[in-house]
Amino acid sequence: MTTVEPAPPPPMRLRELVFGAACAAAVRAAVRLGVPDALDDSPMTADDLAAAVKTQPHTLRRLLRALSCQGVFAENPDGTFEHTEMSRLLREDDPHSLRYIALWCTEPWTWNVWPLLDEAVRSGRDVFEDVHGREFFPYLNESAPESAHVFNRAMTTSSEQSARDVALLLDLDDASSVADIGGGQGHVLASLLEKHAHLHGTLLDLPGVVENADPRLREGGALAGRADVVAGDCREAVPVQADVYIIKNVLEWDDDSTRRALASLRAAARPGARVVVIENLVDDTPSMRFTTAMDLLLLLNVGGAKHTRQSMVDRLTDAGLVIDGIRPVNAYLHAFECTVVPG
Repeated sequence: MTTVEPAPPPPMRLRELVFGAACAAAVRAAVRLGVPDALDDSPMTADDLAAAVKTQPHTLRRLLRALSCQGVFAENPDGTFEHTEMSRLLREDDPHSLRYIALWCTEPWTWNVWPLLDEAVRSGRDVFEDVHGREFFPYLNESAPESAHVFNRAMTTSSEQSARDVALLLDLDDASSVADIGGGQGHVLASLLEKHAHLHGTLLDLPGVVENADPRLREGGALAGRADVVAGDCREAVPVQADVYIIKNVLEWDDDSTRRALASLRAAARPGARVVVIENLVDDTPSMRFTTAMDLLLLLNVGGAKHTRQSMVDRLTDAGLVIDGIRPVNAYLHAFECTVVPG
């Protein structure tokens, strides 16, 4: 039987940390093999699971043993394996599934850039183009279609799950219009429009993104009569006027791009308009391990960064916004609620 062990002494903990790639690779392998979906509510032997996912029983047992040590699956005294709370999150059908997030964080390109983290720290810039010969998003969309698909599914999953939390948090009873800037496929906007029947909404994002907007927002969709879908780059202009602007997990580029996006929003917004900026924070204790890791990955692939509470406050204040309050959205997101004042 394999169980989750208590915290080891520092020398062993360090050994575990430097073998962290093995743990990430094991999660990825289990997902790609379909193990979480093959294992249902009843415990199964490694032999039966191997037959279900077409692998060798002895090597699958080794994979499951490694994951069970981490709390992903559990091994019973009779040698069968069963789900844990974490392993269920890797199922396709789980309502809180992190399947595509797990795949996205372990895509092939990630293994190529992590070894150059020292160079990225030394130079302060991304190293993705050095490795792959082009910038991150052109590479993804033109040379790695499978990875682009995983990225899109991961972002969709994350947006769908957090959209419900954002809709619960925000009181928009006094607003008549809302704009989701850099809003991806528009899951947050759709959730807000469904909650507030009086609202009109606008989704703004790049052309290749909004062409796949949530079907509810597009022509013929349930919310199409109250929604506009606009193609554009918020770093260049925000061609939308609204009572409330939402900008979620967007201000993670290099500093110049972040300044340009906020300047565009500030120029478009009327005095008195509300701006709600939603971000992960690297100094937020419940999610620090995940967010600091994502912070380093952003440095590697696009030269971006996650923010501390203070760095976000500084950027919003520098953009001419007045911060009215900061509230948690859920365990890993915070909302900075701001007002546009006359310039």
